Amino acid sequence: MSNTGSLPIRIFSKDILAAVKNNDVIVVIGETGSGKTTQLSQILYEAGYASDGMIAVTQPRRVGAVTVAKRVAEERGVQLGREVGYAVRFEDCSSSATRIKYLTDGTLLRECLEDPQLKRYSIIVLDEAHERSLNTDILFGLLKRLVRSRNTQRAKEGETEAGSSSSRARRLKLVITSATLDGEKFSAYFGNCPVFNVPGRCFPVDIIHTLEDHLSDYVSAAIDTVMQIHTSQPDGDILMFLTGQAEIEKAIGRIHQAVASLPAGSAGPLVVLPLYASLPPELQVRVFRPAPEGTRRCIVATNVAETSITVEGVVYVVDPGVVKQKSYQPASGMDSLDVVAISRVQATQRAGRAGRTKPGKCFRLYTRTYYEHKMPNVTAPEIQRSSLVGTVLYLKSLQLEVDVLNFDFLDPPAVGALEDALRQLLVLDALDSDGNVTPLGLRMSGLPLEPALARALLAARELGCVREMISVAAMLSSEHVFLAGQGPGDVAAGDHPHGQDSRRYVGLGDHVLLLRLWEGWEAAGCSREFAREYGLDLRGLNFARDIRRQLDGRQQRPSSPQCRWGGGTAPGAARASAAQVDALRHVLTIGFANKLARRLPRHNGYKTLHAVSGQLAQLHPSCAQLREDADGLLPEFLVYHELVATSRPFLRQVCPSRAEWVADVLPKIMSADVRRLSQGSSRGLGGAAGSGQPRSPGGGDGGGGGDRGGAGGPQEGPEARRNDDKAVDAARARYLARKQQQPPQPVGKSGHKR
Repeated sequence: MSNTGSLPIRIFSKDILAAVKNNDVIVVIGETGSGKTTQLSQILYEAGYASDGMIAVTQPRRVGAVTVAKRVAEERGVQLGREVGYAVRFEDCSSSATRIKYLTDGTLLRECLEDPQLKRYSIIVLDEAHERSLNTDILFGLLKRLVRSRNTQRAKEGETEAGSSSSRARRLKLVITSATLDGEKFSAYFGNCPVFNVPGRCFPVDIIHTLEDHLSDYVSAAIDTVMQIHTSQPDGDILMFLTGQAEIEKAIGRIHQAVASLPAGSAGPLVVLPLYASLPPELQVRVFRPAPEGTRRCIVATNVAETSITVEGVVYVVDPGVVKQKSYQPASGMDSLDVVAISRVQATQRAGRAGRTKPGKCFRLYTRTYYEHKMPNVTAPEIQRSSLVGTVLYLKSLQLEVDVLNFDFLDPPAVGALEDALRQLLVLDALDSDGNVTPLGLRMSGLPLEPALARALLAARELGCVREMISVAAMLSSEHVFLAGQGPGDVAAGDHPHGQDSRRYVGLGDHVLLLRLWEGWEAAGCSREFAREYGLDLRGLNFARDIRRQLDGRQQRPSSPQCRWGGGTAPGAARASAAQVDALRHVLTIGFANKLARRLPRHNGYKTLHAVSGQLAQLHPSCAQLREDADGLLPEFLVYHELVATSRPFLRQVCPSRAEWVADVLPKIMSADVRRLSQGSSRGLGGAAGSGQPRSPGGGDGGGGGDRGGAGGPQEGPEARRNDDKAVDAARARYLARKQQQPPQPVGKSGHKR
């Protein structure tokens, strides 16, 4: 094992082990550089906590779970997947020999469905708890119950000496860890458990604020700062934070141009490397390799580099003070992905990335006044700004005999968000009218897919298009199947060697086009050339292939009744027939019944069929073309994967439906009784919340993050003004103007253009 004994957490190991022995739950606040993420699991292992069960360590991100597992296996000198392993969505690198298992919080939640008592684990560590991911917040409530129930059962068995040692329940220990956490709040939630503070091992970091804020031009300001550091500061690597993959790749190109324009001999070599969650593992590993002698590195990263992942050699941090954050409005069902200010907690984390090996500097591209008076103290929990459809289905499937509106959340989400989820699950047939999970709902929860895709996949068995639906689900579940800046509309409009073939199907929507692209890539031997011709991301396609194999394996598995469909799904099977494509569109209507939209009477704008209030929207420019009728109108009904707010509300990844298919689900949308669905709870059901209408900001149980989704619905604020009839008419005029500039096309090959 490598020399890690000098890390601060090792110094406190005896005290921590004594606390674990004497308490069911403890909180460990380990500052940056304390070694908590890599060392705590090993300390517990060496103390014998893996002799009667595994040690689980959760991470909020896939990249963190994989990277840390590899690091710990390397430190222990063992093969990854044996003593030390990991499990993430669609990938399991563990075995019966695994004693320390790193896994995402979502993966541990899925294991709860198969083993509600989590009997294979003796101790669970919830790491990076301060990030307050949606899945981690659910685990707080579940594990609080589970620790109590397992340890009560173990105590009873100990009193009666009943059962063999192998059949008796193991005690379960829980450790909550974070670099920055409200220790008192967590201690109170977990029954006043002890809190340990472990200092970090960092050199001093000089924090430098700008004299004026650069939030409007943060990318340019960050690049300028990197170049100033490179040309004027002593040796040391640079870590620059940005908000997303596309932004990072463009910034790297600009840095390369800036370096190339420097006078000869004015600065040494600079290697610029990206780091983001979807970066392929073979490219991620470059970040952890030291630079050649005399060469400086600049790592351009998203917030994945704030925690878990430590890049050695970083001396300078460039922090623009922003992050890309997704939020959901339950009143309209609309998602938005916005660049927002980070919290002061995140700013502290970012600064801590410098000074790991020697004194460092953090250049904050915002003023001290902004940091102290305008920046939020903590990040709003994800559970208060997310759609809760999957969460509510999960909790219902556990059959805990507790009202989801009264579930023991650390910070409860807005009541309106929970009501929205209950309504959507009723429409998907996952709940009955009394709020009980249906057999179909249980089968949906057993699939590693979002509820809409799971519902469509189960419907595919009845309509004879399992193979096609599995392919579409895999393509939609992959992180990136198109190159950055590309989409289905680009494929349909492009000049490809197989363009005539691809354009035969563009009028049938994005999902059918995804199916044809999958079939074409598979028929081409999964070749790089095919991917390049169609603007597809080969890594994303390979990931989709892995997902498809796992989904196919689940449906073939005889021991898994909730996932047995029947029907051949062998790779290389014949292309889907017209009847199978029609069936695919039908099952997508069933699966996305909670995401239906209807065209407006006289133009090609759409209004979503939402139980509370519909939202006016247009097709996103990235959508593939849809067929028009003789009057130039698009299909009357369609289902969509996402309703997003960018410059205006857009529908993304759409599939045309039929009136007769929609007629089967429309009554469900309007018939939901939230009181019955929530199984008798009256919590927050009076007044606006009970009617599903937006609640006033700051009121009720949900707190700031959740109420943002309910406030400012489609009838008020700038979003409504952008979506009135004048705006839609103007969009229609622009569309017709573009169409007049294009050569005429046969019916079925015209439609919504970029």
